[in-house]
Amino acid sequence: MKKIIVILAALVSFAVVASAQPRALGVRAGYGAELSYQHTLGAENFLEVDAGWWQNGLSVAAAYDFSVAPVGPFGFYAGPAAHMVLVNGEESSDLGLGVGAQLGLEYIFPFPLQISLDWRPMFNLIPSTGFGWNSIALGLRYAF
Repeated sequence: MKKIIVILAALVSFAVVASAQPRALGVRAGYGAELSYQHTLGAENFLEVDAGWWQNGLSVAAAYDFSVAPVGPFGFYAGPAAHMVLVNGEESSDLGLGVGAQLGLEYIFPFPLQISLDWRPMFNLIPSTGFGWNSIALGLRYAF
């Protein structure tokens, strides 16, 4: 458990001190609840790091998203993603790892607020293999 907390703290710290480019901080809620951080890379691509609660455990997910078709205040994005989950069972704890993608649509308001709806399907690699479809979430972030 201590290792997971250290990894979460390191990921969030890295994201916060990466550089002084546009970024956003907020929440992403769906099947679970996550603290979400976005950091713009280059012209319109961004890195998203999310940490939160998933089923009966903790999760950390990251996605590198490419802006696919910006139309005014709307932005469509897609990119590769990965996640790590620590699930606390009745008898033991399991570490899960998976890779997948993130597809989404966001609306950027004229003031520093953005709302998004995205889907993050994952192929779980450990502790067992399988495909997860249920990761649709609504995000609300403050841009700074």
